[in-house]
Amino acid sequence: MADFALQVQPVDAAEWLDTARRAEEAGFTTLLAADHPGACAAPFVALAAAAAVTSTIKLGSYVANAGVREPMLLAADVATLDVISGGRAVLGVGAGHTPGEWDAIGRVRPDVRGRVDRCIAVADATVRLLAGEKVTVDGPELTMLNAALEQPRPVQERVPLLVGTANSRLLRWAGAHADVVGLTGFGRTLADGHRHEARWHLADIDAQAELVRSGGNAVLEALVQQVEITDDAEAALAGHAERLGMSVSELREVPFLLVGTEDEIVAAVRRHRERWGITRYAVRRNALDLLGPLLPRLA
Repeated sequence: MADFALQVQPVDAAEWLDTARRAEEAGFTTLLAADHPGACAAPFVALAAAAAVTSTIKLGSYVANAGVREPMLLAADVATLDVISGGRAVLGVGAGHTPGEWDAIGRVRPDVRGRVDRCIAVADATVRLLAGEKVTVDGPELTMLNAALEQPRPVQERVPLLVGTANSRLLRWAGAHADVVGLTGFGRTLADGHRHEARWHLADIDAQAELVRSGGNAVLEALVQQVEITDDAEAALAGHAERLGMSVSELREVPFLLVGTEDEIVAAVRRHRERWGITRYAVRRNALDLLGPLLPRLA
């Protein structure tokens, strides 16, 4: 019915490696590491360490900030991870949103259109480098001259591309070019540069899913913000409902929340697939213990 990826920010070596092992044993299909330079561990270093203690789980960035990453360096990191893991790397990219990440490298953070242009250019160039092409780009968002990734070469013939976004134009592009499109549910970035307004109304999700489908046949994923197993979903969701101006009944249909009894969560995942074609979820660390025992019913 659905695959589940686990997104974790490594803070301790022993816990990170134990989490990787446990995620694989529980049946999570992918282990994902965030990319916020200066605020979390370097994703590909952490994932390479996880590769050494696992054998089947895929390993990817969720998501590399294309605004501050260069395609050649990104491709080299992904290809190295693919070699080290025996062909389990996933390239996850997004347009980025945190202003401080541009400030830290001496670049001006573009507007939304500029960030989307840059993300598309970086994703395309990185995929081409991983495929063995020689890449030249000369545009306002990216410049490269005769770039080629000679070594290391990835093990996989095609490293899967995951694009996480809520932007309409990027959703359509990702539907045509990515293997997995992650619906983030994000609205406008708030003043702290990290948090966002939520774009969770069902009509918004309908429109986003349709944009992905209009582009192609990418797998559709939802980034889950809360997993909670409870007999009182209404109480657990009341705060979200008040903050977002939504009813609890509508929130219970939102794929960014998996809240309720085990049976209710299983039923919700089935409804998400029927309505939107969502067949994959990215969940946070606490879901390892909560969903691990439930994964056989959700697979």
